[in-house]
Amino acid sequence: MSDVRNYLLTVDRDDHEASSIAKETALKLESQQLTLIDVVQSLGEYINDEDATVRSKAVTFLSQVIGALSPIFLSRQHIQVLCQFLCDRVEDGGAVVGLTGLQELGRFNKDMAIMTLRAMLEHFQDLQIRQQSQRLQILQLLNRLMSKHRTAIKSLHSESLVGIRDLVSGEKDPRNLMIVFSILKVIMVEWDIASHAESLFDAVFCYFPITFRPPPNDPYGITAQDLKSRLRDCIAASYYFAPYAFPQLIDKLDSTSPSVKKDVLQTITACVSSYNIATVSRYSITLWDSLKYEILNVQEEDLAEEALVAIRAIAERLSDGLASALPKTPLANYMRPIMKECKEYLQAPQHKQSKPAGQILKSMGTASSVAQFAVVESVVPQLLTLYQDADSIPKQMALLEVLLQILQPTLVYHGITSGVKAPDLPNPLEPLKDRLFEIFSQAVMSTAVEEISFRVVALKSLLLLCSLHDCLQDNEVGMAVQYLDEIVLSQDILGRDDLRNAAIQGLVDISRMKPAIIMDVTFPAFMAKLPDSVPKDNVDYKFTLEALARISAERSISDTLIRRLFTRLDVVLLNSGPPAYPQAILSTLYHVFNQRSSTSDPNLSIYFNRIVGLISRAAIASTNVSSSMALTESQTMELLGRLSCATIRTLDKHELLSVSHQVYTLFCDRAAFSPVPFRENVPETQRRTLIISTYLLAGIAKDISLPYNYPASHILLSDLVRMSLLETSNLIRHSLLQQTALLVNKFTPKHDLHHVTDVLWSSPAGLLETDNLSNSSIRVIFWIAKGLLLRLVNVDELLQRLLSLLNNKIYGNTAAHGFALILAPDEIVSKEKGAVIRLLARQKVFNFCVPEIAKGFRESDTALKSNFLIALSGILRYTTTEVLMSEIKILLPLLLQSLYLENSEVKAASIETITTVCRESPVAVQEHVSSLVSQLLKCAADPKSNTPVSL
Repeated sequence: MSDVRNYLLTVDRDDHEASSIAKETALKLESQQLTLIDVVQSLGEYINDEDATVRSKAVTFLSQVIGALSPIFLSRQHIQVLCQFLCDRVEDGGAVVGLTGLQELGRFNKDMAIMTLRAMLEHFQDLQIRQQSQRLQILQLLNRLMSKHRTAIKSLHSESLVGIRDLVSGEKDPRNLMIVFSILKVIMVEWDIASHAESLFDAVFCYFPITFRPPPNDPYGITAQDLKSRLRDCIAASYYFAPYAFPQLIDKLDSTSPSVKKDVLQTITACVSSYNIATVSRYSITLWDSLKYEILNVQEEDLAEEALVAIRAIAERLSDGLASALPKTPLANYMRPIMKECKEYLQAPQHKQSKPAGQILKSMGTASSVAQFAVVESVVPQLLTLYQDADSIPKQMALLEVLLQILQPTLVYHGITSGVKAPDLPNPLEPLKDRLFEIFSQAVMSTAVEEISFRVVALKSLLLLCSLHDCLQDNEVGMAVQYLDEIVLSQDILGRDDLRNAAIQGLVDISRMKPAIIMDVTFPAFMAKLPDSVPKDNVDYKFTLEALARISAERSISDTLIRRLFTRLDVVLLNSGPPAYPQAILSTLYHVFNQRSSTSDPNLSIYFNRIVGLISRAAIASTNVSSSMALTESQTMELLGRLSCATIRTLDKHELLSVSHQVYTLFCDRAAFSPVPFRENVPETQRRTLIISTYLLAGIAKDISLPYNYPASHILLSDLVRMSLLETSNLIRHSLLQQTALLVNKFTPKHDLHHVTDVLWSSPAGLLETDNLSNSSIRVIFWIAKGLLLRLVNVDELLQRLLSLLNNKIYGNTAAHGFALILAPDEIVSKEKGAVIRLLARQKVFNFCVPEIAKGFRESDTALKSNFLIALSGILRYTTTEVLMSEIKILLPLLLQSLYLENSEVKAASIETITTVCRESPVAVQEHVSSLVSQLLKCAADPKSNTPVSL
């Protein structure tokens, strides 16, 4: 029995087996057991059968054989014969697939491509009555021919243009249309379409606007936006379409549908960006007359924005190649009537159309430096005259707001920070700068104090002038800086921070452009406001320090500030008093250091000795009851620790080794200060120094040896655990716990890790032993566990022991809250501080705990079930969505149960997780919708829950 007969008998019941028969035939051809003539002749009786189904199956067999052959097996003559054979039978099913395979072969030439196209054009004139899948195959073949054999297809000129246009017209299926639009765009761009422009345009514009809505769970992922973008590319493909596109698009702007109007506006923008300058110029005024309505009579803000984009796009296109705003250019002809109309609206600055007029002028100005030059030259002098003649603050403010709008594009072309090294045109504001500077300065400093909004607008306008090349001289910028200093330091702003914040931001901006002026003008003024001693009932220094911190982004400025603040702090500490003021100075220093350390600035190390001096003073002060409170306060210690950590990370290895041996001595002689570890009954003031020690440890690299590491680090660990269990101060205890986790995670070598687990579960002293459990010991247990689990040590055993605590009737609730700690981000135990945090740590904890928690919840006593839900919420809070969704079937019932708890934090965490699940997989919650909605409503209605619920 021949292979073709076997194929025909098999194909209806088993596609896979039939495909195997075709592959076997291909192997026989390649091994020369058969010849191609043998295969074609074996098809004889079937390809001439009266039954179209039989003919289709026979041709499909041949196509599958061709597809299974090696790409180099068929000779050019073979391909020629097969191409002719399949073209003659192109209407039979399977021929298109065969031709698709043939045209991919390197020996498929120009003549074969033309033969294939002509066969398609001749035999598929009824394309739109065929099934979608058949049409898709045909369009895919056509698309491949256009891609691989475009030169051959293009050589047919009008024959291919008209034929393809007629072939694809009337298509409605979204998948097919994506291909149709791609094919037609190629023709529109690369063929000579001058005599066929209208018919080609009609072939695509009949689909405008696209109203397609993809079905739910569409496997093909084609969106309405995909179709709109492809169609828009076609409409904008050739300027020959302009006589047909612009009138019809303008007509469709009358639509009552916002989505249609938005589509129209975006298509107009695409067209003017693509068509040539002469064409855009011809229709520019007509387009303006239609677009302005959407802006001047705004009904939808997003439509007004799209219209502004279109107006700017026209100006951009007409600006191409222009070096000056000559009066007879297409750009000038376009802008002239627009500016004239906008200037008329600006005559009444408080009218509702004044602001849109300013937006239009701004939009045109952003198109090009030439356009902005023209706008400023034509409009700004008139605005200045109107401003000076204005008889009220509201009128002046309306004019100033429009003026600021119009001037903003100048920053793009002439801004000091714009990156433009050589602007095409001179700064258009240069001849007007004196008038502008005077007006803005008077508005900022001479207007009534209560006119905050007006002064903010004036201040922003003044800053704009300071930010331009070729505008203000340095002495004028210095005057502006003095105005800003006065606003920040001395003016009463009636309880509103708008003006002060704008002034501080202005100083920040100027500090980046002209740091020398800030150091010469602002620093002396601000430092003079800082007292030498602790002020009483006066917190103005806080505003001054905050402003100094914010304006010190540039390194040269921050270096000056750091030096001056250290000097001022030394003076302040000599005068006894409350700690608030020195702490504010330290906090400012930390803010500046933190900005610098985020950029890995190695120069911070030069300040380490100053910080060391403060640390040693604080340590010595802690031993003297009569010493200054400022240095012995916990918050002061914390700030000194943070400063030290920021600088330690910039030290070299030799310097780090020296620091490591001072972690607990704090750079003091033992006669002046005794380290806290391994001492009994240490006063609280001295125990506070452990806060600094924690930050010193955090800053040291993990390969640096530590003090008390003889014979091993577990000796220090044991004492940290002892102190943590006894500590009564929350802040000191927290610092000790962080140290403990850091020591376990970062500094304990692998061969010593068994000592860590001994601390947890060795009998009888292990913290996890039932007799040793307490609220304090559970805190220590979970911090040690955090250090181990983040480096993936003893994960399964450790988590199993932690989960067993949830069944403890006394301490189960405390343990449940500890699970949130394991994965929670921490300032000290972090990657930035060198902690070992494995990539899979969170996933491992989640994957182990969730099934165990679900099991424990089912099997535990009713009184203990809440412990499992609290533990679960703590884990989920820090688990990524991707990991969470992998166990959603187990999680959902537990999450729903957690909504019945009294604990508002657990409820909030559960609701947040449920929200994520609803967003990522709505089907997953489908069966729980009724109970979920009911319980969410109860949560929302219960004032005791304090749970933010978004229904």
